Amino acid sequence: MGAREVVVVGAGISGWAPARTLLPAAAGVRPLDRGGRPGGRMASRRFDGRPADIGASYLTVSDDDFAAVVEQWRAAGLARPWTDTFTALTPGAEPESKQGPVRWGTPGGIRTLVEALADGLDVVPGHEVGRVPRRRDGALEVDGEPARAVVLAMPDPQAARLLDPVAHASAHTALDVEFEPVLALTATYAGRCWRDLPHGAFVNDDPALSWIADDGRRRGDEAPVLVAHSTPGLAARHLDDPAAAGPELVEALGRLVGATQHPEQAHVHRWSLARPTRGREHATYLLTDDLLGVCGDAWSARPRVEGAWLSGRDLGRELVRRIG
Repeated sequence: MGAREVVVVGAGISGWAPARTLLPAAAGVRPLDRGGRPGGRMASRRFDGRPADIGASYLTVSDDDFAAVVEQWRAAGLARPWTDTFTALTPGAEPESKQGPVRWGTPGGIRTLVEALADGLDVVPGHEVGRVPRRRDGALEVDGEPARAVVLAMPDPQAARLLDPVAHASAHTALDVEFEPVLALTATYAGRCWRDLPHGAFVNDDPALSWIADDGRRRGDEAPVLVAHSTPGLAARHLDDPAAAGPELVEALGRLVGATQHPEQAHVHRWSLARPTRGREHATYLLTDDLLGVCGDAWSARPRVEGAWLSGRDLGRELVRRIG
């Protein structure tokens, strides 16, 4: 690692956006991630060779720059328009159809979008960064080596843990958005044995589940796979042993969708920091005078995939301007 390099910690979509922005400026970029593959919370997992999205469920588009990126993904066969209609499920009430913006899905899993952004960049996987201190000469340091700038592309609580609350007091204080946990249940059935959703459902007033996606429709292969997200309250009770929540999640899923069979497979994934409890209206990133940057979906008025990308893009542009 050299002092002229920009180190990006975190390989989700908000981390790859500044990395790609910096490349044309001839700034050395070194992406680090503690995971084995790029993606972050845009995660897919394979079950019997088939991907299922266990993190972010879809993406929407409103910004012109992001629309151009999504069009590249569409042209490459990585993304496709999924639906503008979901169902609202409320226990004791009739299902209600809800329309909104077009949601985009991914035939190969939502992780493939992040992998496309990472193409050509040499990410270092399985790399745990302990601290990002400031050296006596004022430079930032990662793994004992100086860095020209450091980008922390991650939730506020994770970024705060990497910073000295004294040396980076203002940044530490600014990282004040809390994140709530979610358990993601992937349920594979022998056949499509539930009532039509038709694509997914927002769940209201249920103690166990908040969202259900028809992953077969999302993927476009009609596979009998549902992915359901728990409520934060249920997730908080099972953070130490997420698998123990499986029976309760499976029961709630079957009850809400009217499944006539029990799933052949049921897998529970824990997201300790799944989504921010609020966004930010007037700031899309944090950048200190010593070029410590933080970006991600919490740096957006509406936390979502697009907001995370825009946060990283804006931070990357400002780093280019300051580094010159």
